[in-house]
Amino acid sequence: MSYYTFEDFYKNTVELSFTDHPYSLTPKHVWVICRFKGQWLLTEHPRRGIEFPGGKVEKGESAEKAAVREVFEETGATVDALTYLAQYRVKGKGGTIIKNVYFATIEKIKIKAHYYETNGPILMKQLPESLKDNDKFSFMMKDEVLQRSMEYIFKNKILQL
Repeated sequence: MSYYTFEDFYKNTVELSFTDHPYSLTPKHVWVICRFKGQWLLTEHPRRGIEFPGGKVEKGESAEKAAVREVFEETGATVDALTYLAQYRVKGKGGTIIKNVYFATIEKIKIKAHYYETNGPILMKQLPESLKDNDKFSFMMKDEVLQRSMEYIFKNKILQL
C-alpha cells in the first residue's frame, strides 16, 4: 500500500503517500531521515525534543535544496545522497501543511558554533522501540509518518542493515 490516513500526535488528520508529489509539486516543508556511518543522525529541538532534521522551504528554493540546507543547518552534516520517499498532508487547526519526506546518507559532519534553532547533531545506533511514550522525542517522531517511512526504506532496499 502506498497511501495511509491516520491521526498525528495532536489528533490532526494526516494523509501520507509514497507516490510522487501527490499533494503539491512545491511543498513548503521538508523532513529528512538521515543515516551516517551505520547510525541515525538526528537533532535536538530545544522545545520539541529529538527529531530528524527538517524545516521550511525558503522562497525560490526547491524542496531538495531545502532538505540539504536544513540538514546542514541543524546538524552540521553534508548530504551525500538524497532520496525522495513520500509526501504528507496534515489538516490542522491552523491550516494545511504539506511536507516532503526524504532519506539522506551523510558524507561528513562538521562541528559548528551555531545550529540555528536546534542543539546540534545526535547520533543513535538504533531508535527506541516505542517513541510514543518517550518524552525525549519530538511529536514528529510519534506518528505513522516515521513508522511507514522506515518500512518503505527497508522494503525498497533504500537502506540495508
